[in-house]
Amino acid sequence: MKRLIATSLIVPFALGLAACDVDQTEDGEMPEVDVKGGNMPEYDVETADVDVGTKEKTVEVPDVDVTMPDAEGTPATGNSE
Repeated sequence: MKRLIATSLIVPFALGLAACDVDQTEDGEMPEVDVKGGNMPEYDVETADVDVGTKEKTVEVPDVDVTMPDAEGTPATGNSE
């Protein structure tokens, strides 16, 4: 079970990484001991191009008739339309 959960988490993560091209453009530098200054590394990230569109579709929906019981709980008779 744990293996299935781990696999189900790894696959989307790996796919997300595969869609990006990351190149480090500058080395990072550790800050001074007094926690002033420092330099965070810079990266150029090129993400995948995703085209999203819409399409009109006609969906046939079934007609459903519901007969509700009256206040005493007995089924209603006749058509309520």
